[in-house]
Parts: sequence; C-alpha cells; structure tokens
Amino acid sequence: MSDMHPERDDASAADPAQNPSESAEKRDSSASTARGRIPVGPLVMHPACGFALPEGWITLGPDQPRIDPRPGARVAQDAGIGGVLKQRPEDFIVEEIPSYTPSGEGEHIYLGVQKTNMPHTEMLAVLGRHFHVDESAIGFAGMKDRVAVTHQTVSIHLPVDRPVGELRHERLALMWSKRHSNKLRRGHLRGNRFSIRIRDVDPMQVRSVKKRMEELAVRGIPDYFGDQRFGYRVNNQLLGLLHARGDAQATLDEMLGARGTPFPPHQLATRELYERGEFEASAASWGHNDQAERIALRALARGRDASGAVRAIPGHMKNFWLSALQGAIYNEVLNARVIDGSFAEILPGDVAVLAGKSSIFPISSDVDAEELASLQARCVALDLSPTGPIHGPKMIQPQGRPLTMEQAALARVGAELSMFTPPILEGDGARRPLRITMTDWAVDAGVDENGGYIRMQFDLPKGAFATVLCREIMGVSVE
Repeated sequence: MSDMHPERDDASAADPAQNPSESAEKRDSSASTARGRIPVGPLVMHPACGFALPEGWITLGPDQPRIDPRPGARVAQDAGIGGVLKQRPEDFIVEEIPSYTPSGEGEHIYLGVQKTNMPHTEMLAVLGRHFHVDESAIGFAGMKDRVAVTHQTVSIHLPVDRPVGELRHERLALMWSKRHSNKLRRGHLRGNRFSIRIRDVDPMQVRSVKKRMEELAVRGIPDYFGDQRFGYRVNNQLLGLLHARGDAQATLDEMLGARGTPFPPHQLATRELYERGEFEASAASWGHNDQAERIALRALARGRDASGAVRAIPGHMKNFWLSALQGAIYNEVLNARVIDGSFAEILPGDVAVLAGKSSIFPISSDVDAEELASLQARCVALDLSPTGPIHGPKMIQPQGRPLTMEQAALARVGAELSMFTPPILEGDGARRPLRITMTDWAVDAGVDENGGYIRMQFDLPKGAFATVLCREIMGVSVE
C-alpha cells in the first residue's frame, strides 16, 4: 500500500513538529507492512529526520532534518487528561452523514457498508473481487479510520442486470443497496458522526473533558490535517515533493530504499534487496497492502526505468502524495497561526469562509478599522473563519501578512507554486478553514468489561479529523 497508508492508526497521531515535549508519548502503530508488524513503542526525536518516530527505527542514509508535517501547536495550554484511543475497534465508531439519498435508478449501485478493523484499501480490494470490477469503478465519499467500526456509503459502477449477491466477510458487511445515476465522489457527504471512548483514564475526569469541549465549542478547533495524511513513516509529503519535482529515481529510493526516512528495522532486508537490484525478490517481501511498493518493483523487474515504474503506480496513490504535500504546507500555516492566536481571528488580507459553506471571499490588506471590527465580531460568533492554502492553479491568494506567512510555509516545506499546476496536480486548489466547529456533542463516562472510559460524541464537517479534536482533550499523541 505504499508509505501513504491513509487509514493507518499511527498515521493519525497528531504530534507537532514544533512540540518535542510530546516526543516520548506512545501511539498505536499496529499496522503491518513488508511481512512484519510495526512495533508499538515510545516516540523519540530521530536525528535522521529531526522529528519524533517510534524508538528503534533505522536508516542507512545520512541525517536529513526536515519539518514534521503533522499537527502543530494545540490551543489548550495544559497537559490534557492523557489516555489511549482505539484499544479496540468498537471504541472508535464513525458514521457518515450523507449529503444526498440515492434515487433508486441508475447504473451505479450504492451500498451501505460496515467495516471493522479494516484498511480503506483492503475494503476496495474486497469489493472489487466480489463485484468483479476494477477499483476505478468504486466510488466513496471519504476514507475512514482503520482501527474503528465505520458506517459509510460506497458506489459500484454495475450494470442493472448484475445482482449484488451476498458478501461474506468477517470484517465487512453490506447493510443496504440502492441504485443511483452517478458515481459517489470524494466529498459527497455533509460530515461524520463520531462516538469515541478514551481508555486508561479516570472516568472522574469527565467534568474536565466537558469543560474543555465547551471551550472548543465556543472558540473552534484547529482544522489540522491529521497524521493519516502523512503515512506511517511521515513521508507522504516528501514522496509528493519528489514526484512533483519529476525526480522518479529519488521517489523510488525514498519509498523502497534503505537510505531515506527512517523505517522499522524488520524492513531492512526487503529494502536492501531493492538497492541490490533484486526487484522481484523485494516485491515478494512486501505485504499484501503495500500495493505501490509491489507495483513499482514489478515494473522495475520487467525492465522499466525509474520513470516507468513511477508511472505504473496508480494515479490515486500519487495524488495522495501530492495531497500530503498540500497538507504539510497548510499545517505549517495553521501551526503558526495557532501559536500567535490568529487562527480564530480575521487578519487584513485574509481569505475568509462562511461557516458551513464553501463561499469564500478575500479581505483587502488595507481594510478599514470599522469593517475589520465587524468581520472580527462575526469571526468570534463562528459565522466566518480565516482560511489556509490548499495550493492549486485556481486557489485564491491572500494579501499582506497572511500571504507572507503562506509563502514562508511553502519555502519551509521546500515546495514551489509551479508544483501545483497540471499535469502534475489534478484539481484546482482550494482554501481550507483554519478552524472547524463540532455540533451535537455530548460527554459521558462509565466502566464496562474492558475498564473505565470517557466517551465523547460529536459531529464534524467533512474533511475534519476527529483525532485532532481528541488531541486537544488528551494532550498527547493520540494513536
């Protein structure tokens, strides 16, 4: 599945590049890759990359410090309540809130599915085999957490005369089916509903959690991209950067070799096979979910050069690398604005977005004081928020100080605006709110057969990461 692993648990641990005090916290990294399992253990500052990774990870290459793209500074100033997420899949329940109901007619079959402890890519593979279709025929509104119980909708491009059939799988169940005229696309949902149990905490801390949730409901939550975006090695953004530069050999070396970003030691032999040119043997050593690795290696084994091997990797995987690069730049901007407090303020030159809408509008860098005060009052009331960059050819640029901050973030990541244009990038770019709000939230606590817990329930808009909210409460690496 490549270093992207968008649904990995360890990929959503929201630890900042700028917060080394959290480097010793534990997080779940139970996913398997290269015929082994990523060991659970404490995070330590790794000199080879300059940010926190699991203790014991290695690289044979030189030290190459770079930014940590994961979520940065928290709004909260205290240590949080601690605790652990996802001890069991049923401790993390996600339900999509759809934006429309299928009509009952059309060439696409919409399916309500429940997956348990299953990666997104495995779900696609299971559905593809069951319906005898390529993954390109499968649509989905968003990728969901791996270690979780998730309820979501997918679509299959399927002729009307083809039966759905009974799907028998211990971790994937079909709940309903109904036809519709179009493929389900990314973003075709209003949001997600979460029910999350925090374990290894004193249930009596529920009052502190309720108070913190009340504060976040008033001020808003930093809308960081969570660690899912950056992969278990925290290098998806680097793969995106190398790919955008057109450096196919460096892209392969980072993904497959032993001299790039640190990796679990059990992968060393597999990566050394690649470096010795034993491509077929290296491909056979990767796990079933490591699709990009195996595809690229088999292309090399068939005699393709580096560029051909990168071209063989499915487009949606390379697009995910580029989205990680966009996310790294955005997180840099948001981190700076959380630190200075302006993530919940309107600055002259900002591009603002109306709450709950996609409507954005630029604010002049020389806006007069009266208008700025009015805009700020609306911001305090959560009617609008400032935005950060998702770079692309049609993205609206801010002015003044916000533009300076975004240019600085672009430079720190090592990217250039020319990387975010066709044919390198699919899409136009966008503005992402620097904060989001939760709705329909509640907090309770209790004890069950697995011990004490504090449970948080809330709705978040599409694209928001529940683990970022949990990190504000827990104050530690959450996965």
